[in-house]
Amino acid sequence: MTTTVQDTRMEADELTVRTLPTFDRVVNVLGSKSYSNRYLAIASLAAVSGQETTIEGALVSDDTVLLAKAIEQFGHATVTIDTENSRFHVVPTGQPMRAPQEDIYVGAAGTPLRFLISMAGHALGTSIITGTKRMQERPMGSLLDALPALGVDATAVRGNGSPPIQVVGGTFRGGATRISGAVSSQFTSSLLINATLAEQDVEVTIIDDLISKPYVNMTVAALAEMGVQVERDGFTSFTVRAGQKIRGGSVTVEPDASGMSYFLAAAAVLGGRITIPGIGSGSHQGDVGLVEALVRMGCTADVTKDSITLQGGELRGIDIDMEAMPDVVPTLAVVAAFAEGTTRITNIASLRVKECDRIAAVTTELRKMGIEVDEEPDAMTITGGTPTGAVIDTYDDHRIAMCFAIAGLRTEGVVIRDPGCVAKSFPTFWQTLDQLAADGSSTL
Repeated sequence: MTTTVQDTRMEADELTVRTLPTFDRVVNVLGSKSYSNRYLAIASLAAVSGQETTIEGALVSDDTVLLAKAIEQFGHATVTIDTENSRFHVVPTGQPMRAPQEDIYVGAAGTPLRFLISMAGHALGTSIITGTKRMQERPMGSLLDALPALGVDATAVRGNGSPPIQVVGGTFRGGATRISGAVSSQFTSSLLINATLAEQDVEVTIIDDLISKPYVNMTVAALAEMGVQVERDGFTSFTVRAGQKIRGGSVTVEPDASGMSYFLAAAAVLGGRITIPGIGSGSHQGDVGLVEALVRMGCTADVTKDSITLQGGELRGIDIDMEAMPDVVPTLAVVAAFAEGTTRITNIASLRVKECDRIAAVTTELRKMGIEVDEEPDAMTITGGTPTGAVIDTYDDHRIAMCFAIAGLRTEGVVIRDPGCVAKSFPTFWQTLDQLAADGSSTL
């Protein structure tokens, strides 16, 4: 499903990226995918009590549109999608949440699927939630194990812990449960968001070390913005008290830190200067941490309350633990390919179960470009050098397409296959990339 402003490049089999000189630009990126998904899920639950919600500055992309359509399948709300104005409007229908007769299909949208598994616990009847072939390989067992203690019967149809997932709903009563945080923080976020409609207090205990902690902070912040307080003991336990009312009204989504990463990387590899307005020091998005990583590599940055400016510099390799910002690992890896020395990126095993195995994909494609990469189960080491042109396979993964496009801004002969896959999170990516050119012409 493509929701972009018309751009014929999205339909192309492949694109050749045109190299650019250095630049000094202000670039606006689209709204945060993570926040857009969270506000949509919370607004869906607000609709149960008759609250309307308008989500401004939202990311209208494949993932968020799939979640909006899935919400409508429960029958209790309609979601108006305003692509031109980056807006979702969630309106209650006055009907109860009911399991749809047809399967809920979420494509490759991992966050929506995880949120919907718990959400289906509020819908009367039996829901089936599924996705693409790759999605049907992704592990959901930790969430399935945690839901029964809250009254929800959720099982993998094939008995393998992966979608399709069957949920017998109308039974999300609440209580205390335990969950592993080792596979995905989205499982914890799913429970916290859907705890808002439980009859009893919901207490969630993390039985091990929670990965990608900033994403749970985003969930807690989004819930607070919409009137629900989460009590917590660091990242070991969370409590949502029963009886809290989700407020409707209007919420505004800040720019996407993951989407911003590609333009920060462009400044880093070209020695340019980029300013991203609308996001700054107060952001809960973990991917903002890429700014500090690039500073360690030799860039300089000015981070204010409402903007981030990065100036490229002489790049050098670093050692970095990126467990808290896994989505920007491919971006940093591409920057590392142009840096002097080696860059070792650790604690990234979660990338093995993303839209593709991102550790393997980045390793394979950098090696095509003549860069030495050592791949480990939960780490990778990149030896910087002079990348050469190559045809880049993108594995139906938006982040692989976008990060290697940045390599093409400095290296001639970089060809991106399946450029339309960026619609998943950044449908106007190629148009935004055009803004880096001095004459405003296409970078492709």
